[in-house]
Amino acid sequence: MTHIVVLGSTNMDLVAYVEKAPQLGETVTGREFRTVPGGKGANQAIAAARAGATVSMIGAVGNDAFGTRLRSTLDHSGVGTDHLRTVEAHSGTAHIVVDDEGGNAIVVIPGANGTVDHLVPGDEGLIASADALLLQLEIPMAAVVAGARTARAHGVRTILTPAPARPLPPELMAATDLLVPNEHEAATLTGLTDPRGAAASLLDQVPEVVVTLGSAGSLYAARGSDPLTVPAPRVTAVDSTGAGDTFVGALAVALGEARPMAEALAWAGAAAALSVQRPGASASMPYRPEIETRFTS
Repeated sequence: MTHIVVLGSTNMDLVAYVEKAPQLGETVTGREFRTVPGGKGANQAIAAARAGATVSMIGAVGNDAFGTRLRSTLDHSGVGTDHLRTVEAHSGTAHIVVDDEGGNAIVVIPGANGTVDHLVPGDEGLIASADALLLQLEIPMAAVVAGARTARAHGVRTILTPAPARPLPPELMAATDLLVPNEHEAATLTGLTDPRGAAASLLDQVPEVVVTLGSAGSLYAARGSDPLTVPAPRVTAVDSTGAGDTFVGALAVALGEARPMAEALAWAGAAAALSVQRPGASASMPYRPEIETRFTS
């Protein structure tokens, strides 16, 4: 079974559902509110576990009720939490507005995630034992770089989601095997709005890139080969929160099982399509039998 380690964030998502998201200075009335365990790290960990991998999480939660619930959610999802620290801080939160078209706007407050600025004893051995390391940018950059360098030193595939988008240090890009931005993040990183152009530009820094394109699917580019576009299944979105993380988690599992890239992208796209048809982030993520059914239908 594929072993995936995730070094990243855990947040409690505080989700408000509205007909239309408010503009600056505007107040609107929502129709529903939910608290849903999330964070890009935890989301990718849960997605990968549900897709069939053995998953371990490196990160931190606070010593509060949110932290207790976040750890419990990971445990019940089959994610190993022995390397998930509990610190004297409030747990991370994400304040999310979801409109009736399934779009979202998010404000993240790091909390305990901000304390994950280095690897601690045992983390290196865990990363070395993995088939892949998943990274995002909701923890301090120093830890992300340390994780990537550790994975590279031990021959472990590093998959980086550059979100929230920001300039990436050369040492991180040099230790990244596969970069998975969405089209907006790719544009931020390169200054190019065309996904193909952005992907081609990013290949100057990393060997492989997958740009996720929402309902249009995904674009794969690698050095020395032609770009590949894989369409997404046609579905009606209810809530797109966590769809990208679902895609990355499922993609890591598919690649760990040595599926060809085109098949891996289609399989991950099937997982993401299932997730957007349900509310919430981690709560919406599908299990492997559902993904297989959607993939083969």
